Amino acid sequence: MRFSLFRRKPDPDRIEVGHAGLLYPVTVRRRSTARRLTLRVSQATGEITLTLPERVDFATGRIFAENHGGWIAARLAKRPQGVPFEPGAVVPLRGVPHRIVHWTRVRGLTRATLSAEGEPIIAVCGEAGHVARRVKDFLRREALADLEKAVRTHTAVLRIPARKITLRDTTSRWGSCSSKGHLSFSWRLILAPASVLDYLAAHEVAHLKEMNHSHRFWALTHKLCPGTDQAEAWLKRHGASLHGYG
Repeated sequence: MRFSLFRRKPDPDRIEVGHAGLLYPVTVRRRSTARRLTLRVSQATGEITLTLPERVDFATGRIFAENHGGWIAARLAKRPQGVPFEPGAVVPLRGVPHRIVHWTRVRGLTRATLSAEGEPIIAVCGEAGHVARRVKDFLRREALADLEKAVRTHTAVLRIPARKITLRDTTSRWGSCSSKGHLSFSWRLILAPASVLDYLAAHEVAHLKEMNHSHRFWALTHKLCPGTDQAEAWLKRHGASLHGYG
């Protein structure tokens, strides 16, 4: 429970909004920097968030959310269907669809290869119950290898080293750069076309020199990655769908 600066009564952390017989859980957040009521549905996670400015009372916020039940339902309906990492599922690897195949129960390395018919597959060895974990581990390994290579290429141009590269599974951003030169990326970039992963590597490497989004930063990013605009457009159209895998 959180207390508003202007009221003693605490706001609930969550409410439910109904529409067409269904109830949708809505997370309630109060922000001193917010200027207006906002209601958001994350296309990555499906989380629904109601944000209230400090001077707006909770009852007004609840009515606002309840009046948007239909909108919430429509936004959730547009979310991509989830694709679990299981045999038969089709998962993109560097933008190319690969079917997950439980190759054998004998333990061995998960790898991308071709089936007898020439279809791209992710072949998984070991017990069936471990397929999902092994597919995710494989994708993370591939993502780290590709990102390390791309970062090396771009840092060589700037002659500024990246001190550390880590992988995360964030939903709010695809990458980040700290003031200490630590770069962090979403492992899900391995699902996107290789040009998109390369762009994100260039974007964060550019931050090693320009810790901002100024004209100088974007000029540098375009220099490192001439396909910046196309990659940005791809992420806007398809980025949210990457969070549905696994």
